[in-house]
Amino acid sequence: MNLKFSKKEKIDIIIILISTISLVAEFILSINHLSWISIMLCGIPIFKECLEGLITEFDIKADLLVSIAIIASVIIGEIFAAGEIATIMAIGGFLEEYTVSKTQGKIKELINMTPQLATRIKNETEEKIAIEDVNVGDILKVLPGESIPTDGIIINGETSIDQSTLTGESLPVNKTTHDEVYSGTINLYGSFIMETTKIGEDSSIQKLIKLVESSKPENAKIVKTADKWATLIVVIAFTVSILTYLFTFEITRSVTILVVFCPCALVLATPTAIMAAIGNLTKYGILVKDGESIEELACVDELIFDKTGTLTNGTPKVVKVISENPHEMMHLLASLESKSEHPLAKAIVKHYNKNDLEEVMEFKMHIGKGITGMINKRKITAGNKRLLKSEKIPIKFDDENKNGEIEIFVAKEKEVMGKIILADTVRESSKQTISSLKKLRIKTTLLTGDNEKTAKSIANQVNIRNIKYNCLPEDKTKYIECEQKKKHRIAMIGDGINDAPSLRKSNVGIAMGKIGSDISLEAAKIVLIKDNIEHIPHLIEISRKTIKTITISIAFALSLNIIAMALAVLGILNPIEGALIHNIGSVIVIIYSSLLIKYKSQNIDYIPN
Repeated sequence: MNLKFSKKEKIDIIIILISTISLVAEFILSINHLSWISIMLCGIPIFKECLEGLITEFDIKADLLVSIAIIASVIIGEIFAAGEIATIMAIGGFLEEYTVSKTQGKIKELINMTPQLATRIKNETEEKIAIEDVNVGDILKVLPGESIPTDGIIINGETSIDQSTLTGESLPVNKTTHDEVYSGTINLYGSFIMETTKIGEDSSIQKLIKLVESSKPENAKIVKTADKWATLIVVIAFTVSILTYLFTFEITRSVTILVVFCPCALVLATPTAIMAAIGNLTKYGILVKDGESIEELACVDELIFDKTGTLTNGTPKVVKVISENPHEMMHLLASLESKSEHPLAKAIVKHYNKNDLEEVMEFKMHIGKGITGMINKRKITAGNKRLLKSEKIPIKFDDENKNGEIEIFVAKEKEVMGKIILADTVRESSKQTISSLKKLRIKTTLLTGDNEKTAKSIANQVNIRNIKYNCLPEDKTKYIECEQKKKHRIAMIGDGINDAPSLRKSNVGIAMGKIGSDISLEAAKIVLIKDNIEHIPHLIEISRKTIKTITISIAFALSLNIIAMALAVLGILNPIEGALIHNIGSVIVIIYSSLLIKYKSQNIDYIPN
């Protein structure tokens, strides 16, 4: 478990160690007054926090009872008991603070992607202007490799655009005249002329930034289960202590009641269980940023998946070769595609995986259609039906493409040799993960920016019934908001910048760490460092187990306190014995919680690492 501590946390650890050593030294070596070190180092911060809470917010919680118990123990001369209480409370406070999230919403990457300049065409001349000066109706020119400055419509030209920023689509989208383009997306190839339709806060990229900045879980709360009981405990302890004194006039009994009722075990129950669970998950390559996520995840009843890079591997792959002479076709195709930087071309060359490529002459890219070139004085064409039609090549192998996969026809001179099918392939573990989640009574949903055919094809392969396709980032957040209004608790898993708003909007955001963007990692509360979605069922199971452990620990601690209090009222316990009993309770709670470190579900079939 890789633990990193801040400077303040390191100081707290040193203080706790010194206090613990002083207590042990006094107990074993019978060196008097060493417990004062614990009282000074650990007790004073508790007094200070107690006073601040009372003065500023009239906040009555465990600190008040602890402070009075320490002071009372000192007054009647039980210095060791006072030191014990102060040290244990300091340990609990440290563990609690360490598990609280300090996630900061950095959106530098999104802001960097916002174009700062645009090329405007006015009076038949081109001029570079600041993006703030662009108006609706302006005519802009976008060159290959540039970010599209505003939302608009192409009025001249055609190109392929990387829209993964907004939609998460793994493959470039071909655009031509009258097609919409969005700000922040990348123009991959041809230059085109567009007319601006949306600017400023109305543009797609600014909407995305706004969503990331403003989307916060409405039901966020800090995991402080023990504090729910603190006020009640304080009232009960004070009442019993005062009544005992009034009936017996023995101050020792009253102080013992305050000591045994100190909620040390209660306070330790939550942070130790969560720390153990976080440690367990770290072994599975799951990073949990804060303890609150564990509590939230235990209540989740719906898990939403993004498609590309989450259920699928996120990169196109050759899945089928159709030809009467596949070796010759792939040899010519790979030679031709080796001249292109297109993601599909790279996938084809990688699939061919041989070094016997031919020299290509007169290579030409046909934007949105495919490529052509001369190999051994023969013209080779590779592209879609539009390219075959424009090259006047009769189409063959034109069987229906039912799954929305990408097909590339290959022709030598004027004759089609065959075609290849490319697709974003499903992860090996996706189907089993969905099956395990259903065993845990988790509803699974697919929200994707891909088209209907592709979305349904992937959903069918992994057995997800509830799917939404053609989703922009705001569509995903609206779905989550709608489900939350129905009292559903939502977890969302995604990898791209476009998923960041949804990750923030959901009750628990889970990011794919290996290929995820910095933005999605910041927006998510949980990160799968190795992109190992097969461990998500374990993540949910251990979250549920953690909350159950905390509940049992709190019930045990309360029961022990009540029994010890009764013994103190009857004069059977003195302050030292009372402190010992409640320390035993604390140790039992810590050991019970620590068992979560080795917890592994018996009901889920895991894929080995």
